[in-house]
Amino acid sequence: MKKKRIVVTGMGIVSCFGNEVEPFYAALLEGKSGVKPITSFPVDNFPTRFAAQIEGFDPGHYIDKKQARRVDPYVRYAMVAGKKALEMAELGSPEALESIDKTRSGIIIGSGMGGMQVFFEGAETLMTKGPTRVSPFFVPYILTNIAGGLLAMDLGFLGPNYSISTACATANYSIIGAANHILKGDVDLMVTGGVEAATLPLGLAGFCACKALSHRNDEPQKACRPWDKNRDGFVMGEGAGVLVLEELEHALRRGAPIIAEYLGGGLSCDAYHITDPHPEGLGVALCIQHALDDAGISADDVNYINAHATSTPMGDMAEVRALQKIFKTPENIVMNSTKSMTGHCLGAAGGIEAIASLMAIKTGEVHPTINLENPEDGIGFQLPTKRKKLPIKNLISNSFGFGGHNATVVFAPYRGQ
Repeated sequence: MKKKRIVVTGMGIVSCFGNEVEPFYAALLEGKSGVKPITSFPVDNFPTRFAAQIEGFDPGHYIDKKQARRVDPYVRYAMVAGKKALEMAELGSPEALESIDKTRSGIIIGSGMGGMQVFFEGAETLMTKGPTRVSPFFVPYILTNIAGGLLAMDLGFLGPNYSISTACATANYSIIGAANHILKGDVDLMVTGGVEAATLPLGLAGFCACKALSHRNDEPQKACRPWDKNRDGFVMGEGAGVLVLEELEHALRRGAPIIAEYLGGGLSCDAYHITDPHPEGLGVALCIQHALDDAGISADDVNYINAHATSTPMGDMAEVRALQKIFKTPENIVMNSTKSMTGHCLGAAGGIEAIASLMAIKTGEVHPTINLENPEDGIGFQLPTKRKKLPIKNLISNSFGFGGHNATVVFAPYRGQ
């Protein structure tokens, strides 16, 4: 049976560079850093005092004002990004939404940690004021699935709706899961991606305790430096990246704008360590090969990789070793790291980086990796430090998470029927 084709018809973002896709990508092409000293809470006693955080976020008309005050920031980010993605897909109005079958429209928006601020504030209330003062919204608003649930309530989408939580691989897992529902014929359209809002005292303290973060407090904008010999850890980021995936025939029937084509995805597990990647990248290589096989393309068909590349001493080169197992002519492939500018957006990373990858297809330009001053030896791939023109043939975008969870997605320009 002929495999259904899936296209991307919308993108929505909440990021340290704002909540519009075009300005977000313009900032990446210019090599801007979104990393700043943290000012939203006291950090004097933290070993890391900076992040690529979202400041002054206003959900505007996308969320009821009363609800916006109650819900966790991660819910606000997901709902705004989801509705903006639908706007781009020309499904932003009630009339447009009524033109599609809502029983065949679903949502998979994942989060690695869910409502951390609501959890933190609820625990603080319990300890200082007692159990009777804990909010009745405490349990619903800490759940990782509640963002997708609330978005469905606003939209009336009756199709599959759940969250996936695989740490920093969450968004790619969600995209692959959503695509599989379309391939199975369950739905015509899925809103999918990832979201995270973990830049708060508890989140920062946890990652500091893991010794995972950079300590470059004197130069925070230079702290995230993937593949650089002087990297010393990742930088926390946050936000949301959401796509509208649609079965091709459905998109064509309604005259939807087609941004690119989703070709496939691959999953694997390192089965190695709670936080460290397998040093030889065995699980990652397996994941990438699965993705290429699912897409029906060979390694030679890929000319761009949006790498996971978090700026950790072990992770960056473990990923390179995995890639080198699959791509035998790395000198023909351009590779970059969005995280060098956005920080590591955790459960949102794959969604935000999917948008960066899709914008590379749309614009014909890939963004630089900033702060790459002294690259590791033997990488082999092209690592541009300035924006670079590149007509994309096929691309992969990698995301890997604590627990050994690996996910790779494959996109290509839409080449017609």
